[in-house]
Amino acid sequence: MTTPLSNPQKRYLRGLAHDLKPIILVGAKGPSDALLAELDGALERHELLKVKFSADDRDTRDIWIARLVEQSKADLVARIGNIVVLFRRSKDKPLIILPKA
Repeated sequence: MTTPLSNPQKRYLRGLAHDLKPIILVGAKGPSDALLAELDGALERHELLKVKFSADDRDTRDIWIARLVEQSKADLVARIGNIVVLFRRSKDKPLIILPKA
């Protein structure tokens, strides 16, 4: 299991994610198994990405976000409205070098 991200590391990742567009879009029916598989591949390729949710209910979004974080084993870097930023280090080719904790 990985160590949780420190606040300076999250701040650094938020800065990197600022100009990114959402790669994964979660529809009104929530995350499916196919979406989770796509998220896994996207995290392996990009390490840092944005996910956009179309659910209007905040409680539903919270449940979906928790499911995505748990299933993908990613760190939740930021959440702004309907968009979350996720980070997971690539197993094969790490791209992002984090500052010391």
